[in-house]
Amino acid sequence: MMKKTTSEQSATLAPSTEANGSGAVQEHEIVLSAEHVKKKIGKRWIIKDVTFTVRAGEIFGFLGPNGAGKTTTIRMLVDLIRPTEGKIMICGYDVNREPEKALAYVGSIVENPEMYPYLTGWENLQHFARMQPGVDERRIQEVTEIVRLDERIHDKVSKYSLGMRQRLGIAQALLGRPRLLILDEPTNGLDPKGIRDMRLFIRELAAQGMAVFVSSHLLSEIQLLCDRVAIVGSGRVMAVGSVEELVEDKEHLVIWELAESERGAALLGSLSGISVLDHNEAHLDNDTAASLTANSIITRTPEEQIPVAIRELVQAGIAVHNVRKLNPTLEQLFLGITEGETIE
Repeated sequence: MMKKTTSEQSATLAPSTEANGSGAVQEHEIVLSAEHVKKKIGKRWIIKDVTFTVRAGEIFGFLGPNGAGKTTTIRMLVDLIRPTEGKIMICGYDVNREPEKALAYVGSIVENPEMYPYLTGWENLQHFARMQPGVDERRIQEVTEIVRLDERIHDKVSKYSLGMRQRLGIAQALLGRPRLLILDEPTNGLDPKGIRDMRLFIRELAAQGMAVFVSSHLLSEIQLLCDRVAIVGSGRVMAVGSVEELVEDKEHLVIWELAESERGAALLGSLSGISVLDHNEAHLDNDTAASLTANSIITRTPEEQIPVAIRELVQAGIAVHNVRKLNPTLEQLFLGITEGETIE
């Protein structure tokens, strides 16, 4: 379902000077804020406490396992459902109290972009443009170029690939010159080239001052794309911050391949500062886990202790075949925080 928006803004992608009633929008100004948002359905609290902010010019990732409340939160952001408690503000307007004013600054695709397949891409955009004041054919041409559909915009949507349909949906969301773009799984079903192209023009939008809120199940893509992320679990925000800050906080792991794995694991575990972990406890990402052998040893090891451990192993007559220090990833962090739950 696609959330329709209107616009009260100027003719460019740049922020409106009326966005918060205090003059021109500044870089890094908060465009979206959720403050202690909660949602109760029947006697069950689906969302227990969600708090985060999204700033102008940044790409903000939103991650959560099945049942964490990710989709429910997104629907509250665009006023499809209302929170039981808490406040959602967009460009200075309360979404619950002044939804029309708040959502005038929002373009969104929630779930899948719905278009008329028997119409051309241009005709679809004309149809949506009629619902929004101040959107003319010049604006339609602008958004067509932004999403790089200008060469195929006059073809029927039934002939579009999935990636082209996704881009057309984003073009529709951009018609009203939003300050905030909300994208739910924008790379879902795309091939690697389509994902890369989507990443590039999302970055271009953020570079022009737009705040972009992205939910995705592709953790590696979120790590490449987003400036900051929020990880939700069990209805709460469990971690929020820049990708660099979050993964740097994750302790470094080392994988050892030794000639005598049992004796080697015992020796490593006896050394100061080194902990031997089982494979499940390490919360490895899928690619790393697939590369392990039955004899692989995983340790939590301070970097300065690695050469010490190698020397002790060699002195004990245990041949060292391979040592790998793992760079922390968002996927590893996610699995650790959510205790390995499946992502939504």
